[in-house]
Amino acid sequence: MALDVTGPYRYPAPSPTWLALREEPVLDAGQRIVDAHHHIWNEPGNPYLLREYASDLASGHNVAATVFVQAGYGYRAHGPDLLRCVGETEKVARLRKEARSERIGTDIGAAIVGFADLTLGDRVSLVLDAHTEAGEGAFRGVRHSVARDPHFPDGIVVRPAPEGLLLDDAYRTGLAAVARRGLSYDAMLYHAQLPELRRTAAALPDLRIVLDHFGCVLGVGPYVGREEESFRRWRSDIAELARCPNVTVKLGGLGMIICGARWNELPLPPTSEDLAQAWRPWVETCIELFGAERCMFESNFPVDKSMYAYRTCWNAFKRLTEGASQAEKNMLFYGTACRTYGIALPGSTV
Repeated sequence: MALDVTGPYRYPAPSPTWLALREEPVLDAGQRIVDAHHHIWNEPGNPYLLREYASDLASGHNVAATVFVQAGYGYRAHGPDLLRCVGETEKVARLRKEARSERIGTDIGAAIVGFADLTLGDRVSLVLDAHTEAGEGAFRGVRHSVARDPHFPDGIVVRPAPEGLLLDDAYRTGLAAVARRGLSYDAMLYHAQLPELRRTAAALPDLRIVLDHFGCVLGVGPYVGREEESFRRWRSDIAELARCPNVTVKLGGLGMIICGARWNELPLPPTSEDLAQAWRPWVETCIELFGAERCMFESNFPVDKSMYAYRTCWNAFKRLTEGASQAEKNMLFYGTACRTYGIALPGSTV
């Protein structure tokens, strides 16, 4: 089963030829990294499986481990509908073993975030237990997207979630089941939905919530030309969300077309300086509000790969933290991800 892709802003396939037009040396090559958000998929014409991800990991950064996040990959073709999503966890767990056998050097899928239909309420426990067994010690959390925007009734990239899903009683019951098991909840939504997430975080203080992609500030359709207005609204809403101690935020994903990225239309790929300049307001705002101990960097590959190379992405994050202490860098690049997703890195004291 592939992603239920719909709407006018599909992910473009990366162009290896274009990406190769600009290369730069790796910055601070010794800095340990956990890539807190990536996907594996087999989309037609744009596969991103072990070989493709391993090639990006070999670009020079010290990526010790990764967090795989739900992408509709490898669902079971048979069995109960509610358990077909467990096939994704099974396949990623096998991929993790394969990466070890091939001595890739990165613990790919050290943490697995899978899909479970949270509208099942208490019945979702069956799905969570099946994921836990299939993950062979790596299953850590759930992502069931609530993303929708009234300007895009047919969806932007994927089919929109029902309105008000975060406030739905059955969905909240499902979230409570996630919390009871000590699992995390990756929140995939659009920026206008941040107040709903704040209410959910306050109502479920024992639920460990991870906000994906800064809250995914839209920059397409009616949002074009309103970037300053969108930033002000986002900053106000993210400041309220930061008051909830059970929320952490992933810093990344700004290479998505739905966020207004258009780097792929330029003659040359962006440099890490270009990216750092564009991303600085978002990154610095989150670190200011949440603190380094509740922020983590993510590549969001292969979604963002159409805009820039893996090496360039992590160089940009390193440029953005040039003034930070080593302790802060360690939290941002791997410490927060390790604590949030239960990843143990050899020799780590974070």
